[in-house]
Amino acid sequence: MELGLKDKVILVTGASRGIGAAIAAALADHGATVIINYLHNKETAAQILETIRRNEGSGMIYQADVRDKAQVDAMVGSILQTYGKIDVLVNNANISFPVKPFTELTWNDIESKILGEMRALYQCSQAVLKDMIKRRQGRLIFISSGLSRRPGYGFSAHAAAKSAVDGIAKVMALELGGQGITVNVVGPGLTLTDAVAHQPSEGLRLAAEANPLKRIGQPGDIAGAVVFLASNLAEYITGEYIPVNGGSFMI
Repeated sequence: MELGLKDKVILVTGASRGIGAAIAAALADHGATVIINYLHNKETAAQILETIRRNEGSGMIYQADVRDKAQVDAMVGSILQTYGKIDVLVNNANISFPVKPFTELTWNDIESKILGEMRALYQCSQAVLKDMIKRRQGRLIFISSGLSRRPGYGFSAHAAAKSAVDGIAKVMALELGGQGITVNVVGPGLTLTDAVAHQPSEGLRLAAEANPLKRIGQPGDIAGAVVFLASNLAEYITGEYIPVNGGSFMI
């Protein structure tokens, strides 16, 4: 079945590494034109684009802090000037946060994570929606976390921020559905990226054993869910939180 991605222009924020890089590559493999947003890792972003082009895909890289309105507006303006439209936004950029018990967190630790997460979502969504609403079609896909639904020790700031993402997505889906725009959330479980590289191997092994599928997630697992939501197969799905965690929520 045709996924309908060959004529799509898709912006993936935070796409120079980890889950974002896997999402960009998977979308390009299915024919989408992919804009690889990055903040610091220009060389890595360029390598991802080079690989995409070697595989006969297309796209561009663009440096922008997605928390900054002027930078986001400039990025979206450049994409529209180059390609004429933006069909899908994948809001994925990581906003750093401390992992420590609530009693050791400062208010700034929590505030900076929540405000950074929501500002990125807000600035990027507002910018692309101008074009989507005008054309009465579009997809917003927000990358959240399983930690917004199941607590993890030391993840207060992250859980609070991603819970806000989950909540606002439902309201946006309700408001935008009549204009042909879907809004969905993907909630990754523990996924093998550089963000978990510091964790002891024994802890990862135990986590895999506790998972019904007996393994830790790979970035490509998350990318598969995003490809589905961006495709024609998901035209009638909106306002949903889709966990990608190997069945961990069952236990």
